[in-house]
Amino acid sequence: MNSDKLVKIAVDALEEIKAFDIKVLSVSKLTSMFDYIVIASANSSRQTKALADNVREKVKSAGGSILSLEGEQTGEWLLVDLGDVIVHIMQPEAREYYNLEALWVS
Repeated sequence: MNSDKLVKIAVDALEEIKAFDIKVLSVSKLTSMFDYIVIASANSSRQTKALADNVREKVKSAGGSILSLEGEQTGEWLLVDLGDVIVHIMQPEAREYYNLEALWVS
């Protein structure tokens, strides 16, 4: 599955469970490890987990694969690795502290 389709599926899955402040960053010119980073915010650890589960479910049902899922223990920041697309689901405090957008946008 191409990375543009993966981004669309991930964003739709995030919007379905009411993620907010969703950003899609194209990073293919900055790294060869992946093409896109999707960053979304959630209000609680319960919501971050629900969002990650929905992304996994939607990607799998579309024929994609999940390479890994990190951060389920705390739920403050979950990372869903889809290969060419990395999805970060963060609570606002963690998102502000780590400021991933500033790291990847030049």
